[in-house]
Amino acid sequence: MGLFDQIISAVGNPDKQGSMEQIGNIMNTVQQLSGNAGADQSTMQSAMSIIGSFVRSSLQEKRSVEGDEAVQSLVSEHAGTSPDPQAVSSLFSPHMQQQVVGAVSQRTGLDMSAIQGMLPILVPMVLNFLKTGASSQNPQQGNNPVLNSFLDADGDGDVDVADMMQMASRYMGGR
Repeated sequence: MGLFDQIISAVGNPDKQGSMEQIGNIMNTVQQLSGNAGADQSTMQSAMSIIGSFVRSSLQEKRSVEGDEAVQSLVSEHAGTSPDPQAVSSLFSPHMQQQVVGAVSQRTGLDMSAIQGMLPILVPMVLNFLKTGASSQNPQQGNNPVLNSFLDADGDGDVDVADMMQMASRYMGGR
């Protein structure tokens, strides 16, 4: 089951934290960021996809060292649509932050300083998508199918965050 399918399943499950309001808030924030950055929505989705691949690598490393519960705890603590510089520093060293910014700039054409300013918003939004599968009763529990699907992706380097956002946008429009 793909990442988007896992999210939709979580949104429809009262035992999970995902909701249509949460997905809508993420989509609205992406639209606002696109407008503020003077970029189209597909460019912002590409940026989130690139950031998502770095987030996945960082969370995979954390999971191998500290376990599933530590990863779920980090996701729960830093997921959102508000700026959270601690989300960035919890996942990336200063050197890694520069690599993320450079990769996003190179592949999207966005200004590096603009990307640096958006990281504290974009990283929590990626984590917010991942939070949708967390248990509503015990959010620190490591059994989050959305997060597990994200972390256990096929390793081809293509994190389908952009595809997921496009599908979510279409799904939201059809409601």
